[in-house]
Amino acid sequence: MSFNELFNAGEFIGRHIGINADSTQQMLQAVGADSIDAFLSQTVPDSVRMPGELNLPDSVTETDALQQLRGLADNIKVNNSYIGLGYYPTRLPYVIQRNVLENPGWYTAYTPYQAEIAQGRLEALLNFQQVCIDLSGLELAGASLLDEATAAAEAMSLAKRMSKVKTDRYFVDARVYPQTLDVMQTRAQYFGFELVVGDFEQAQEGEYFGALLQYVGKDGDVVDLTDIIAALKAKGTNVAVAADVMSLVLLKSPGEMGADVALGNTQRFGVPMGFGGPHAAFFAFTDAAKRSAPGRIIGVSVDAKGKRALRMALQTREQHIRREKANSNICTSQVLLANLAGMYAVYHGPEGVKRIANRIHALATAFADVINAAEGVSVVHAQFFDTVLVEAGDKAAAIYEALLAQGVNVRPVGETALAVAFHELSNAQDFAQLTEAFTGTAASLPAEAKSSLNAAVLRTDAILSHPVFNSHHTEHEMLRYLKKLEDKDLAMNRSMISLGSCTMKLNATAEMIPITWPEFGQVHPFAPLDQVGGYLQMIESLQDYLKAITGFDDISMQPNSGAQGEYAGIVAIRRYQEAQGESHRDICLIPRSAHGTNPATANMAGLKVVVVETDEYGNVDVADLKAKAEQHKDNLSALMITYPSTHGVFEEGIREICDVIHANGGQVYMDGANLNAQVGLMQPAEVGADVLHMNLHKTFCIPHGGGGPGMGPIGLKSHLAPFKASHAVSGVFNAVDGQGAVSAAPYGSASILPITWMYITMMGKDIKQATEAALLNANYLATKLAEDYPILYSGKNGRVAHECIVDLRPLKADSGITEVDIAKRLMDYGFHAPTMSFPVAGTLMIEPTESESKAELDRFIAAMKNIKQEALKVQNGVWPKDNNPLCNAPHTAYNVIDGEWNHPYSRDEAVYPLDYVRDNKFWPTVNRIDDVYGDRNLVCSCPPMDVYED
Repeated sequence: MSFNELFNAGEFIGRHIGINADSTQQMLQAVGADSIDAFLSQTVPDSVRMPGELNLPDSVTETDALQQLRGLADNIKVNNSYIGLGYYPTRLPYVIQRNVLENPGWYTAYTPYQAEIAQGRLEALLNFQQVCIDLSGLELAGASLLDEATAAAEAMSLAKRMSKVKTDRYFVDARVYPQTLDVMQTRAQYFGFELVVGDFEQAQEGEYFGALLQYVGKDGDVVDLTDIIAALKAKGTNVAVAADVMSLVLLKSPGEMGADVALGNTQRFGVPMGFGGPHAAFFAFTDAAKRSAPGRIIGVSVDAKGKRALRMALQTREQHIRREKANSNICTSQVLLANLAGMYAVYHGPEGVKRIANRIHALATAFADVINAAEGVSVVHAQFFDTVLVEAGDKAAAIYEALLAQGVNVRPVGETALAVAFHELSNAQDFAQLTEAFTGTAASLPAEAKSSLNAAVLRTDAILSHPVFNSHHTEHEMLRYLKKLEDKDLAMNRSMISLGSCTMKLNATAEMIPITWPEFGQVHPFAPLDQVGGYLQMIESLQDYLKAITGFDDISMQPNSGAQGEYAGIVAIRRYQEAQGESHRDICLIPRSAHGTNPATANMAGLKVVVVETDEYGNVDVADLKAKAEQHKDNLSALMITYPSTHGVFEEGIREICDVIHANGGQVYMDGANLNAQVGLMQPAEVGADVLHMNLHKTFCIPHGGGGPGMGPIGLKSHLAPFKASHAVSGVFNAVDGQGAVSAAPYGSASILPITWMYITMMGKDIKQATEAALLNANYLATKLAEDYPILYSGKNGRVAHECIVDLRPLKADSGITEVDIAKRLMDYGFHAPTMSFPVAGTLMIEPTESESKAELDRFIAAMKNIKQEALKVQNGVWPKDNNPLCNAPHTAYNVIDGEWNHPYSRDEAVYPLDYVRDNKFWPTVNRIDDVYGDRNLVCSCPPMDVYED
């Protein structure tokens, strides 16, 4: 052997791809192909294939990739941050870091659409909702949004849906964070709203359908908003309050002040700043808004045995069902981060978080006292929580520079003032350093901590009184609580999750390690750019990787979810067309097979949706496309298309489709949900797409985290590149100033970008092998399942792409067994169900990804085949239609040990349907959940503790 072979630089590739050479040959034989090249020729149309290799470096080992990234991290300076503006240093308790953030049992789980095997994270999210309800003083809360700025934009949309005031004017408090205003201005433009930014007096004078007030103000002032809220509501205005979550531990709640909505960032509850994210935004609201609120809501229901069970409530509000009429296009939320914030509250409890909040405020108060006693400097606001605005005159620049030299960042406000934002990690040493810089003398903390807040602005009601926040304060108790919840959930550390379009692939440990490095986790998003050179180098390097893979001329890293990427892409198209004098172009063609987010996104960008039909093979009906493109050519803005299609097929006519749109004056937006089938084989830009969003949490290995985080960068052709999002606070390199932001931070959820950087660096130009394996796995699975179930769509050679759709409608018609029955029965076999009834009702869409082994695929195939035999027993009358293992699934341990067994099948058949299950049993903790009961009896807060005990 050569030394190159012994050093094995491509070792990671074999760790990531689940099938080895022997398995590959067996699978090729099964699908009827002589070689991988022959198979690819039958699967991917020659017309879209790219010649040659990707312009990427050679693959490297995990160790070498980490060393390269370490070199970039060494060029990041982690200053002590006193910048504020919604981002603060914090401490994530180590028991939560190790057992949630760094635990694949939590971070590899999927969105809890199959609630019976997601009870652990659903309980954690219910805890998060309870924190938000308690602190906001409102009746209901959601299970997180993407960030504070986009949550504020969602509040604006909600206000328009709910308000009866006949105006398009929306008031924004001049005290809001600048990044919030930036995002709201972007959204308002395409909704046709007029934003009026001003003071409270201006708010009371005008007529507005809604208003956003900041609490605490961007420069630290605390104002009781009760009177202004009352005045606005008297005119029919829907009022939202953007609130600092830590300040709400001490301050009067938005609900008590009369707000309709409260929103903000929960980053201060233990989540690292991460150069901007990911962080879970909270969104709380009145009961009247529950069907208009964006995002997910976790609700309490019951299972088939009457036992308490949790689920995602009111799902009919969501974009995949309501499409362009949806409340928003939100698809990915921030579940993993919401769980961190919720567990922070569980671990610290009410007394712990009050101690932290009081310490922050007392430090700020003591600092203000020192400033007020000094000469030449003064405190601007008498009422503040954590941020002290100091007027320093001509000393300001020198103070700022002196602190920079000592490794401390404060925030200039104008030419003569500095804002100093205290935080959870602030200590006596920081206090001495800050006071010396401002006054020339280092002060010691006084013996007694005091508050400078008036009683009128302090809350008097109890918070976090539920037993869950008062039971887990020792590490043993917390450790066991986290483990108990983890054991209720099926994640990828147990078995494959074959969700079509969701690409649940390996999240390699080496990829995850850097996210907890302080250089990536503890940097403020608005830190001076000369401190974050290594961060920007990593981001630029990743952009270069993505440009090489997709063929686009530029990349925007700002969108912090796939849905945000969709929106950013369509906004770039609209901005370009406006610059060309074509702002009248407002028609968006969307194939019937498109993702549910596409129509909602188009609507948010002010476009009118025209649906394009699909043919009997699931392809875009090109004749219908041509007719509608020509019909609307004077006003055609864009086509939104997914490739390969949502039906799991490489369409032969994609180039012609793009040409038709361009010939009629439109732009092509390609949905990148299925990019996992393209990497290394074709380039979206080369076949005609003008813009594409990339789900880094799908194709590029960022974990789903139980429903988020995600990242949705967009690739843009050169003519669209000048119109990508910039940022009002911290400019984005290679972006044009003034192009409004779509997310709160300049580079979205930057701290998870090292995951994708690591994946591509380790795979290198051989990343194409992952795509080849994904296609082979999907076709092997489709070939085997076709022996028992019809495969709904395939290409001209009978091939599918990286996913396939199993048609269950004939079986349902013959046996009465539904797709829901099969989805729930798979739980008894230890599998998460594939994507159910999307994009076609009565089907399962299955995507095995490249990371699964042949053995795992064969186990899944065996489960599906055995389920078919069970359904035939129902069809043939062996088992009754209303009492069989499928309609009763899933079965819990309680079912098995219960003395009564009134079923025509045995306990063994119920819970050990195949031999391999016996040695690998995963027990669902609840039976099938009653969705109707949960929606009719909406409860979105923590039940009493005796319910947990029962």
